[in-house]
Amino acid sequence: MRINQLISSVADAGREILFNKNQKPVTQSLHDLCADLCSNKGEALGTALAREVVVAYNNANKQQKIDFFFHLLTSYSANPSEVLKAAEAYKSNADYASFKALNDIVEAPRQNLFRRINMAPGGIKTIVQLRQDLLAAIKEHPELKVIDFDLKHLLNSWFNRGFLSLEEIDWKTPAHILEKLIKYEAVHAMNGWDDLKKRLGTNRRCFGFFHPSLPDEPLIFVEVALVKGIADKVQPLIDPDESIDEIDVDTAIFYSISNCQAGLQGISFGNFLIKQVVMELKKEQPSLSQYATLSPIPGFGKWLKRELDNTDSSILTPQQRDSLKALSKDNWHADETTTDALKIQLMPLCAHYLYKAKRRSRPLDPVANFHLGNGAYIQRINWLGDTSDNGIKQSMGMLVNYRYEIDKVEKNHECFVNEGKITVSNDFKKMLP
Repeated sequence: MRINQLISSVADAGREILFNKNQKPVTQSLHDLCADLCSNKGEALGTALAREVVVAYNNANKQQKIDFFFHLLTSYSANPSEVLKAAEAYKSNADYASFKALNDIVEAPRQNLFRRINMAPGGIKTIVQLRQDLLAAIKEHPELKVIDFDLKHLLNSWFNRGFLSLEEIDWKTPAHILEKLIKYEAVHAMNGWDDLKKRLGTNRRCFGFFHPSLPDEPLIFVEVALVKGIADKVQPLIDPDESIDEIDVDTAIFYSISNCQAGLQGISFGNFLIKQVVMELKKEQPSLSQYATLSPIPGFGKWLKRELDNTDSSILTPQQRDSLKALSKDNWHADETTTDALKIQLMPLCAHYLYKAKRRSRPLDPVANFHLGNGAYIQRINWLGDTSDNGIKQSMGMLVNYRYEIDKVEKNHECFVNEGKITVSNDFKKMLP
């Protein structure tokens, strides 16, 4: 019996107890259900109450959910005076009992509530949705951030890499999961089943992480093209001509990585995913000798606009400003004369952005930060590698290859994390202004 079915059977038994106890259908408010859930110790009744909380939360409208978040803040937070009292006791006598008492009182009671909600069938899915709703509410109500601290702490434990399974997704995968690939694709949009079939066709692979409590929901997935040499354009990868698709492949190109659950924002799976997929591909295709990405540069367009708007920018020369006016022309990328002139200006600026534009000691570009943190290095920038509307908008059509050399990944990772050092190829280095 699957774990979700087992939990449902326990919840059914508990609901019968709950109904007999009340002698009427459960109609309590979400707040009252949570109070009962936290006070009840029995497993069957607790699981039934947890399911009622799940149903009540999922039926709540936006304002009711915000009211619930503030209820979590006011009624399920740690008591500051009790925390100080326990801290003073631990300061006076740092033994096990005072240490445990301090830990117990510091933990907000809502963490126990979330754990008990997780007992319900669909409990973990509801908690992930709850966090997605909470993150949206925090934009207008930053005081709710303390609730997210507790949620993220729990979700980091529940979605630990040890609980996840890596699964290959192909055309034989159940249709309800394949539909979610189309829905969640975040890098290169898919327009229906025909596009998906190409992504899963000859010399294409797709892998995803799944959690046992969410067997039908991919958490993250990566799309891979097996090709000859390092790819520099994405359109042939997502819309391949099967008649010329390479047979003698030697390179795996990771061209799209999509996080699927907004409620798991900030909980990293990608670094484990890429490394494990590399291991799987090495076993399947011993001929593969190169592993690299063909990645977007999502922050470059916004960064460039800020520099253009800043008349005191020390990065742009008057000549560059004048040349970059051509970007305002419609379909500038289709005019060879225009693209040749812009390439001379934009490629060094993009190299500067990837290598030198930082927030504190980390790259400003989120994709760069991700891959460099995983131990990859910047190999090269590809001019007009993505001529889709989105590609032109976010990075003037440029894409970048991050190279994963297995024997250098750990060294690159340590240099990046500990020293903030970005490893680049000699060709890339020559492009820097």
